[in-house]
Amino acid sequence: MGVGSRLRHSKAKVRAGARGFTLVEMLVVLVIMALVLALVGTSISRSIKGAEMRNAARNLATSLRYTRTRAILNKSEQVFLVDTENMTYTAPNKEPVVLPGDMKVQLTTARSELTSEHVGGIRFYPDGGSTGGRVLLEANERIYTINVAWLTGEPTIEKEDD
Repeated sequence: MGVGSRLRHSKAKVRAGARGFTLVEMLVVLVIMALVLALVGTSISRSIKGAEMRNAARNLATSLRYTRTRAILNKSEQVFLVDTENMTYTAPNKEPVVLPGDMKVQLTTARSELTSEHVGGIRFYPDGGSTGGRVLLEANERIYTINVAWLTGEPTIEKEDD
């Protein structure tokens, strides 16, 4: 056997072993990739919704703190209003803030602070106290509760665990 015949013989083995992927194998890989991307996309979407909820709860608590501070500095009562029908809340001398559309809002406050069936408020006094109350935000099976202590008027955020 000469050198030339060995070379031709080894090239034939390489060609036979260097087969490509079949169409079925390629389709299986594409289906697996599509499933992984769908799961990742859903996960990212849930993360974004969670961030929106957390941000809405923090902004609402910040507006409550603003209202309390304003009552102390101005030495006058100030009312923070929540409209559960229009999905808004309003701090004194501020524009109403609209909550994201898929969010539910519940207000628990003193009966004297209800101005209508869907609108109520939490009143803050010059000494820092308040009528107390609770604002509950719910969306996508997540619940954030913003509690306002009646004695100190301080709002706190609680997230209900799943």
